[in-house]
Amino acid sequence: MKLYSILFLLFFSQFSYGQVKSKNILIAYYSKTASTQTLAEEVAKGAQSIPGVQVVLKSIAQTTTKDLLDADAIIIGSPVYNANLAPEVVQFMSAWPFEGNPLKDKIGAAFVTAGGISAGEELAQVNLLHSMLIFGMIVVGGDEWTSAFGASAITNESIFKTGQLDKIFLQKGFNLGKRVATMTQKMR
Repeated sequence: MKLYSILFLLFFSQFSYGQVKSKNILIAYYSKTASTQTLAEEVAKGAQSIPGVQVVLKSIAQTTTKDLLDADAIIIGSPVYNANLAPEVVQFMSAWPFEGNPLKDKIGAAFVTAGGISAGEELAQVNLLHSMLIFGMIVVGGDEWTSAFGASAITNESIFKTGQLDKIFLQKGFNLGKRVATMTQKMR
């Protein structure tokens, strides 16, 4: 019994009460047709599957500078317009705080929804990741080579033209959220 007491004290001696805090993950998205919002919700489910994280899920219109500063990780979602981000997402990121580098060393990740296969989803994801790198963030891709830049979904081509996101894309979103949460937990 004494050994357990000693181990307990050794483990908790590194923490003062109130200092052990959960990691905060912000998922901010723009969605015109609800597809990107649906993928954002799946990313949030993946992040919430990891104990010790708090997830804030908001549209970019609802996201504040305080949300960005309070986050340990920021995951941004956008629809793809002509192989680019939605203008609303570009405007949102252009307003991020830059002076003093307050987003440096936060984890960043991206997800997008595109109308068709090879319609620019990877280019849009890389644009998001490039912007995050400018802010000094540490970018994280998906958990497989098939989602190297994050998560993406096809919404309007062939078998994916059903009005709902295919389960393969929902799984990629879940996996991205889970990976970001896991990586955020590892960062001290």
